[in-house]
Amino acid sequence: MILKKFARSFSFASKGIATTFRSQFNMRFHFFAALVVLITAFALKISSLELCILLFCISSVIGAELINTSIEINVDLAMPERNERAGQAKDIAAAAVLVVSFVSAIIGCIIFLPKIFA
Repeated sequence: MILKKFARSFSFASKGIATTFRSQFNMRFHFFAALVVLITAFALKISSLELCILLFCISSVIGAELINTSIEINVDLAMPERNERAGQAKDIAAAAVLVVSFVSAIIGCIIFLPKIFA
């Protein structure tokens, strides 16, 4: 019974990722960027620790984008008409993705640039 519940939860989560991927350009961009990062990581033969750091960054960006999309959908459902506070909530959620993405890009530069220039 527990395994069945877990499988059902996993199915719902997978559906959420797929829905976000299909409906959000930014999610498709993040997945493409993640693919480029991982290919570069393997080409440059980074360490296991560096790979773990990059995987954490990738999952943080994608997770933030999922949360942002969820917040945007919920705000639109709760407040279908234009509302300044609703817009602020959506802007703040998008800003969270921007912050995580920016810091992840800096971490990527710290890991990759010395190897590229060596």
